[in-house]
Amino acid sequence: MKFPPVAMLAGVCLTTACAPTLTKPPAASAVMVPEQWRTTLPSQTREDAVWWNGFGDPLLSRLVDAARAHNPNVAIAALRIEEARAQERVSRSALLPNVDLSVSGAESRSVSPFGTAAANFAAQPAFQAAWELDLFGRNRAQVDAAKANVAALEAARVGTELSVTAATASGYITLLALDNRLAILNATLATRGEALRIARDRAEAGYTSQLELRQAEAEYRAAEQQIPAIQANIARQENALSQLTGEAPRGIERSASFAKLQRPGVPAVLPSELVRRRPDIVQAEYALAASDARMRNARAQFLPQIRLTASAGAAVSSALDDPIGIWSIGGSLLAPLFNGGRLQGQFDAATAQRDQAAFAYRGTVLGAFREVEDQLAVILRLDEQERALAAQRIAVADALKHATNRYRAGYSPYLEQVDAQRSLLSVDLALLQLRSDRLTAHVALYQALGGTP
Repeated sequence: MKFPPVAMLAGVCLTTACAPTLTKPPAASAVMVPEQWRTTLPSQTREDAVWWNGFGDPLLSRLVDAARAHNPNVAIAALRIEEARAQERVSRSALLPNVDLSVSGAESRSVSPFGTAAANFAAQPAFQAAWELDLFGRNRAQVDAAKANVAALEAARVGTELSVTAATASGYITLLALDNRLAILNATLATRGEALRIARDRAEAGYTSQLELRQAEAEYRAAEQQIPAIQANIARQENALSQLTGEAPRGIERSASFAKLQRPGVPAVLPSELVRRRPDIVQAEYALAASDARMRNARAQFLPQIRLTASAGAAVSSALDDPIGIWSIGGSLLAPLFNGGRLQGQFDAATAQRDQAAFAYRGTVLGAFREVEDQLAVILRLDEQERALAAQRIAVADALKHATNRYRAGYSPYLEQVDAQRSLLSVDLALLQLRSDRLTAHVALYQALGGTP
């Protein structure tokens, strides 16, 4: 039985009407972008693409450049982009015709009714072409999903590069802070060694009891035992920086002391700009686009597939005087009628995945806003805390001077001087840690702002 074209067109319309309706992402996944940041710092500067140069240490900049160029994770992220681009080319191939060349041949020997042998050779070379008419965008949706995946992975590479940059800069700052901490402990050890010598001389002369001598020795040993731990931390930090730069563990060269590190300015970036420049937000946005394309592809599975085929060739045989040309042109229409709910399930799953991607995008944006606000608040409050700590150090250093003078004059026990020494060491280490935290907070702020503009 032959179906007229009108009947085929009616079948196409019927299957089109059975296709589900595409829906928009949930309204709850939308993001309201604030106009300004909650915390505002008074000093804001113009952006610099190489923001790590703002610390004023050439070796820090050199270390960061080496990490960005040789870190294995950055290389892997770049290769993932190449893989995704190859997959995109695979998807694009569905939009073009497929052309194949086939050659079949055979040679046979048979016996005729008259009992004589006869040899025969036959061959049939042919070109075959097939093309699916993408009337309903099924293949185009696959291409769109592949393109969005490439863009998402490009954003992921930028994010990986930014993470490596921030980790290297923070690691170098921590390394210089550890060097400074070791210098403070060495100076404290020298001071307590002098106090131990004085206490030993006074005990041997009979001016003091053995109690003060043992107290001085205990304080000396307490400072002494902290030094190996700091040295081990320095070695571990150097090993971590070596790994970030793609090298085996080695010593890290330093060009400046911790005190000479400069504080980079805070770039003036609005919340609306953050949405366009943060790599993880861009990646989430393209992931949402890819999931939306996959949902369109799942809907297109309900619609007919129209495929055109053609072939042309020749029949060559020893039984023929000349080759005979052969050809064929045809088409096929495949429309789903019953599949046990498989297509509907696939569409529902793709829709749910698209909605998940929409909420993931919202969560990424909100998390980015929080990270920036956190770092702005930390930098602002650390400045206030440093002023209080600096004033405390002046008071503690003055108290130590008076306690030392009183002890040497014999007006107070050694315990007063010990307490003052402990307080000064504690304040010095706290002040060093605070300044290190403030510098690393600037690194974290640049990372939260998306790094380069």
